Amino acid sequence: MKIFADLHIHSRYSKGTSKKITLKNLEDSVLKKGIGLLGTGDFTHPRWLKELSNLKEEKGLLKTNDEFYFVLQTEVNLVFNKGGKLRKIHLLLLSPSLNCSKRIASFFSLYCNIEADGRPTINLDAERFVKEMKKIDEAMEIIPAHIWTPWFGLFGSKSGFDSIEECFGSMTEYIHALETGLSSDPEMNWKISALDRYELVSFSDAHSYWPHRLGREATLFDLEEKSYDSLIKAIKEKKVVLTLEVDPAYGKYHFDGHRKCNFSCSYERTKELDGICPICHRPLTIGVLNRVEELSDRDNGKPEHSHPFVKSLPLAEIIAFHKGKGVMTKSVIDDYEFLIRNLGNEYNILLFEDIKKIESIAGKGIAQLIQAQRSDRLMIKPGYDGEYGKIIKD
Repeated sequence: MKIFADLHIHSRYSKGTSKKITLKNLEDSVLKKGIGLLGTGDFTHPRWLKELSNLKEEKGLLKTNDEFYFVLQTEVNLVFNKGGKLRKIHLLLLSPSLNCSKRIASFFSLYCNIEADGRPTINLDAERFVKEMKKIDEAMEIIPAHIWTPWFGLFGSKSGFDSIEECFGSMTEYIHALETGLSSDPEMNWKISALDRYELVSFSDAHSYWPHRLGREATLFDLEEKSYDSLIKAIKEKKVVLTLEVDPAYGKYHFDGHRKCNFSCSYERTKELDGICPICHRPLTIGVLNRVEELSDRDNGKPEHSHPFVKSLPLAEIIAFHKGKGVMTKSVIDDYEFLIRNLGNEYNILLFEDIKKIESIAGKGIAQLIQAQRSDRLMIKPGYDGEYGKIIKD
């Protein structure tokens, strides 16, 4: 059973998220995308957990009345000192049951106010944290989130580590997968041979239910059945069919730079500048591409059991670029809904549908942009220091 999954999202109870995120809105959006399995986000938040508890629990997943399936999932922010440095690491947690989720929430409440933020901050060393989670339930899966982002990634330039072992110590064996994040793709991660043994997964980290955020990155799994155990088995046994990736340049931290100074540059230019912004003369925010190059130990080294990936920007972004309007404007949303009604879900349009049929429904301009994207000819101005990348031409 091949199924697209987006297992990293947030609820309306996380800071900086849409207050219109409801289970119904999420379900409506992912059906338009083509996603068959969605993370719940924020399962430790009491009010969100109460809503989730109204769903039917089946084989470790939550099922709606319309028979759409959710995976109990949350993100946690670990803040701790290690190696003489303050670390801030985001981890993705997958839970096998509501009971387990409630026990995790109870544990978190010992360290923070779990009602304050859907993404709780816990002052625990990563190694000890994994130990405590495994005490609660061995079936829990822990995945380092967006591993390259500067401030909260496992390998981030601001507070990260140089190896997984340095972060997790004796509990490294319980880490089976890594989330590449918007600013990197599998090919970039293949440059670090130490990552070969981990499955590389991609999810959206969506803070909204809108289709240009939800499912912008996803993972196609080959599952024996629609169940939590089958999902975790697929992760551990590297049964990912492919990952859907936005172009890494689209991510908010691909290049180095300073957003306030409106300055960005490649890692080669950063070296020439000795890491100093030429405008404000302060240290640049070092992005993902630079950090990957710093830790890389080979130029080309596709692992034997690696999965393929496809680069694709969200359909709404393509429509917005074509129309020269904002992605949330009414005309862009109307055009998006029209294409979904006439061509099927978004993944079908972006990846599989015949271009001539797309042109007959969407027009030549949209069809050409989708074809350019499929051929890796869509040009992106790289994002940096919290600024998303932008399509510049095809």
